[in-house]
Formats: sequence, structure tokens, C-alpha cells
Amino acid sequence: MSEPITAAPSTVVNPALGPDEAELLSRAEQAVSSALRLGARGARASARSGREVELRLRDGEIEKLQDAGSRGLSIELYVDGRYSSHSTADLRPDAVEAFLRDAVALTRALAPDPHRRLPSAAERGAVPTTALDLVDEEVAAGFDKDAAEALLRRSDAVLRGHAQAISATSTWSQSTGTWATVTSDGLAVTERSTSAWLGAEVTLKDAGDARPEEWDWRGGRQRSALPAPELLAESALRMAVARLGAKKGPSQRTRLIVSPRAAGNLIGHLLRPASAAAVQQGKSFLAGKVGQPLFSPQLSLVDDPLLPRGLASRRVDGEGIAAARLPIIEGGVLRAIYVDTYYGSKAGLKTTTGSPSNRVFALGNADLDHHVGQAKRAVLVTSWLGGNSDPTTGDFSLGLRGHLIEDGHLGGPIGEMNVTGNLLTLFASLSAVGNDPYPWSSTRSPTLVFEDVQLSGA
Repeated sequence: MSEPITAAPSTVVNPALGPDEAELLSRAEQAVSSALRLGARGARASARSGREVELRLRDGEIEKLQDAGSRGLSIELYVDGRYSSHSTADLRPDAVEAFLRDAVALTRALAPDPHRRLPSAAERGAVPTTALDLVDEEVAAGFDKDAAEALLRRSDAVLRGHAQAISATSTWSQSTGTWATVTSDGLAVTERSTSAWLGAEVTLKDAGDARPEEWDWRGGRQRSALPAPELLAESALRMAVARLGAKKGPSQRTRLIVSPRAAGNLIGHLLRPASAAAVQQGKSFLAGKVGQPLFSPQLSLVDDPLLPRGLASRRVDGEGIAAARLPIIEGGVLRAIYVDTYYGSKAGLKTTTGSPSNRVFALGNADLDHHVGQAKRAVLVTSWLGGNSDPTTGDFSLGLRGHLIEDGHLGGPIGEMNVTGNLLTLFASLSAVGNDPYPWSSTRSPTLVFEDVQLSGA
């Protein structure tokens, strides 16, 4: 009989713990210890708690008030060359013990998988002690319904004050979360975060049956990221009004200017196959291309999990790998993809991190208005209307909404158009990057300008 496995002594990365963090850390440590005692050879446990609140005002009436709390424990088990993951919301000690006993037994019944393992100490690296500033203590202290409703009514008054408004929705959303992760080889790390958001959505009456809709959501980790509700409502209204009378634009090959808010979706299509999983499964047009100049020299972006107040900031990823800046594209050259230990092992790739965080761009010198004003003829994309891309080939077809541009001026609104092509070809044609990153997303995309793009319309 082999010797029983015991957990390596844990080094808590952030020792100044609040009571909730300390409790969750203790639960995760106990879960790992119990799993090893019950026969696991390795384990990674995460205990979490959180609260999410949403207040929604629709056409002047409260439509939704939701206040939901959650607590849970998840654990990944490595048992005699076998792997499984499990979760439970019942944190009573007896229930957790029974849960772990069953989980270990179930894992023993699975087929062995030599590629499943905890990251090595070298792969994991040293967890940074960077202050990420992810908590607003005012948000963490609780929910003030009266104050939130007062903000929403200010937004609602602006939205419904427009003569063509037929429906208006204003929303307050806030969340708090705490988690702790412990591994059997010594990692112990905790984190807290908060968020606060305001949203405004409006539907206008147009000619015939047309009902243009628009929205604007803004917020972040801190309440200070929130705009005045009147300004948010005015922004949503302005975008909706700009869509009144939209028509199908003409088919053409032309310059394409993509607004910062719409550019993030396009970057998502480009980088969806930038993972070891996609490469190993034969579903990536980026396979084997790290180090190659694939895109325009104008394009550079880094994955930065250590961005203060970032919407996807973290000190470790889901495997416990220490957060670090990861250059993805530099001057058009693909420098790295997202590689976790499992698919990295199967594909023969060096581990980087298994999932994206904040994507930050090297910026240009001018904003959207400048690029519109400089365009003799172009199409401005303000949002996308569905579509798809093939991660294996890079071929794509996306519906769009926006405006025609003539001699530096915005023309009438357009819709029911498609842009088609190949993502490698499209991003090779990138001629300019704006200086105006969209701050209300983990992908901080600026204005993107492309040349000679095929558009299908009337």
C-alpha cells in the first residue's frame, strides 16, 4: 500500500484576510486535505461566495428587483492517473465529506488520462502581490434600493421624454464576490471584487413597422466609474435616433471604420482560435503560426491580467498559474496563444495561461471622429447584427449597422448589410488604430480602420 498523500504547506499570498476570505480559505484547505486523505494524489479546490443585485425600471415602473446570494465549493481531483471535477453548494462539513468521498470513488472509475495534472511549480510561477484595486467598499457594504431607484428615475425621465420613445428600460446592477483557491502542492490565494453598472435601453417609433432599439451600459469595479444617469440615457437616445430611417446600403468594396464598441466583437472572432484547445482539436487557423507576421504592423495587443480595476483582472488563472502580461500580437506578429496545461501537453505547447483576461491595445494618435472626418468614402460600423466566423479557416460573414461616410461626413443610417471575407486578410488590411479604447469591456478595443473590404447590400 502506498503512503498517504499529504498537502504541502500552504503559503497564503495575501495574508491580510477579511473574515469571509479567511473562512473560504479554510474551507478550501479542508477540502484539499480531506480529498488527499480519501485517496486523491492531487487536488485543487476553490471556495466562493457572492451577491448579485439587479433593479430594473421599465416605462416608469419597477419591473425587476433581484437580490441573490450564493456560496459553493468546486474541486478538481487527480486520482491514480485519472481526473474529474465536481462542485457543490452544500458546505456543511458532513455533506462536504460525503461529497468528496463519492467524488474520489467516481474518479477511480474513469479512464486514465496522462495529460491531466496540476501545473508544475515552474509553470505556476510566483503569484504577484500587485494591488489590483478590485473592491469598492461602499458597494461591498450593501444595496441601497432608494438611492439606486432615484438614479434610474433620472435616466427614465430622459429616455421617455423623447417624442418617439415607445419603450424605455433603466437598470442598476451590482455584485460582490470572494473566492479562495488552494492546491495540494502549496498554493493558497484569495481575492475579492465588486462591480457596479448602470444601463439604459430605448425603443423608438420609426416609419412603418420599424422600431430601432439602442442601449448603453457603463460601470466597473468602483462606483466612481458610473456616469450621470442623464448622460447615459442621452447616449442611448442619441444612438437610437441615429438609426431612424435606416436603409440597406449599396454593395461595394470600400474602407471600413469600426467604432470602439463594435471592434471588441471583431477581436473576439480573431482570437477565438488562439488557444491550445483549438489547435489540438484542429480548429484553429492560427495553428503553427506563432512568430509569424500575420496581420498589419498597426496591430499590437497584450493580455494584461494585472490592470488595476480591470474587468478581468486576476492574480492567478483558473489553474492557479500566476498572472503575467502576455503579448499576443506585436506589430502584426503573432507572439503567443492561450495554453493551459492539459491541451498544452496534448499539443506539445509551452503553458502560458488557459484563458484571456484584459486585452489592451497599442493605441494610435486619433479618435473615431478624426478617422471619419478624414475618410472620402467609407462605411462606419456601430454594431453587428449576428453572423459567424469559421475558426478553422478564418472565413467570416457578419451583419452590420452603421452609416455611410461621404467626404468626411456621416450619411444616413444603414442596416441589413454584410461584410464577408477572411479574418487574416481583413486584419492584414488594417490601416489605422484609434486612441479611444472602449473602457466598459475587458477587451479595450479602439477604433479600427480597414481598407478595401467587401460589403454586400442593395
